[in-house]
Amino acid sequence: MFINIMFVNIVVEDIIKRRTEDEKINNAGNWLFIYGRRKTGKTFYVKKFMKWDEYFFVAKDSSIIYKNENITFSEFFIIFKSLINDKTIVVDEFHRLPPIFLDYLHSIGTTGKLILISSTLWLSQKLLKLKYPLIGLFYDVPFTIIDERDILINLKIKDKIEFIETAVYLREPILIQHYNPPIRKFLTKYLIDNKMSIQGLIGEIFREEDKHLSKVYDGIMRAVASGKGISSEISSYLFSRGLIKKDNPGLIQGYLNNLVSMGILQKESVFNKKKFVYSHVSPFIDLFFYVDEKYGLLETQVSEKFISDVIDKKIPFHIEYFVKLLLSKIYGMKPVKIEEPEIDIALVSFKKIKVVGEVKWKKVTMEDIKKIEEKFSKFNAEKLLIVKNKKGLKSDVLKIFEIKDLLKINIQEGKSN
Repeated sequence: MFINIMFVNIVVEDIIKRRTEDEKINNAGNWLFIYGRRKTGKTFYVKKFMKWDEYFFVAKDSSIIYKNENITFSEFFIIFKSLINDKTIVVDEFHRLPPIFLDYLHSIGTTGKLILISSTLWLSQKLLKLKYPLIGLFYDVPFTIIDERDILINLKIKDKIEFIETAVYLREPILIQHYNPPIRKFLTKYLIDNKMSIQGLIGEIFREEDKHLSKVYDGIMRAVASGKGISSEISSYLFSRGLIKKDNPGLIQGYLNNLVSMGILQKESVFNKKKFVYSHVSPFIDLFFYVDEKYGLLETQVSEKFISDVIDKKIPFHIEYFVKLLLSKIYGMKPVKIEEPEIDIALVSFKKIKVVGEVKWKKVTMEDIKKIEEKFSKFNAEKLLIVKNKKGLKSDVLKIFEIKDLLKINIQEGKSN
C-alpha cells in the first residue's frame, strides 16, 4: 500500500509500502475480501493501487454511491449483474447491503473479478463464513495498523532513539498526515487538540460493528490500557466500578472476543497455561485510554506536563511490544507470555521456546547484562537483548541488537535450535 504524506519536515518516505498486504493481494484469486478497523487505509489502497473498472460505495442509509450519484439497491443490483462477468467490481462497505446480494454471490460462484471492502470484522466474517455458505470463495486480506517492518523501512530520521519511538506510534495511519517531530511533543499536543476526534473514531468503529459503545466495552479498554491484561484482572476492575454484577471473568469473555475480532484488542497466550493476556493493537489508542483514565482527558483540561509524563511512562512498554511483534514476524514464530521468570519476549515454535529476549529502553550497564544472562540461563533458546545503544556492550551469552538492526538479523541459527 502507498500512503501520501504531506508536511513540511518530511521524515517519512513520500509513500509507505505495505508489503504484508501487497503479498496477500498478489496471491489472491478473482474474489477478494478486504476488511479491517476504520481508518486503516483500506479504501485508499484499493482506489489508488489496485486495478478496477467500477466502484460502488454503500452509504449508511443503504443507498449506493456510483459515479458521484446516489442509486437505489435495485438499480445497483441490475448494474452489478450486468457487469460481473466482464469487469473488475469493487463494493465498499458491502455489509450494508440486503442479504439477497450475498445469496446472489453464492449462486454465481467466483464469476468475474470482485473486491468487497468492509470496516467491520465481526459482522463481515459472520456474513461470509457463518450465516452464508461463501467460505472459500473469497481470499481474505485483513487490514490493521501498519506493519512494524514497513514503518521501519520507510522512516527517515537520523536520531536512532527518535527513529524507534516515532515508528511505534506512526503505525497508526490517522497520525501520519498530521505528524511533526519530535514524537513525544507531537503526541502530547495531538492528544490535547484532537481528543474528541479520537473518541469519535472509536465510536465509529463500534457503530460499524453494530454495537453501541457500552460502559463495559469502555471499561475493558480502560482496564487494558491501565495494565490489567488478564481476564480476571479486567473483571475485578469492572466489578470495582460497578460495571458488572459479579467479579466473574466468564461474564466478560464475549466482550473480550468481540474486541479482538473488531481489531481493537489482541491476545497473547500464557505459555503452558490456558489463559491469555490482552493488550491494545494500537499503542496510540492505548495511550489515549490511559491518559483519559488517569487524568480525565475528555472532561478536563489536562496540562501538557501530565500527558508528557504519561508518554514517558508508556513508551518503554509500547517499544517492548513493538519489538516482540517485529521479532515474531522475522522469525515466523508465535509470541507467548512467560510469567516465571517474567521476561519481555518469548517466541515459540512447535510448543517449544526457541527465542527469549529482553528490551531495555534505558542506559544498560554490564551489571544489567549479567542479571539478564542469569535470568535466561534456564532457557535452551536463542537469547537476545535489544537496547537503545549497543556501543560498548558485550556478552558471550546474549546477542545484542539495536532495534533497526533486527531487520538484518540472521535467523537461520534461531530456526535450527
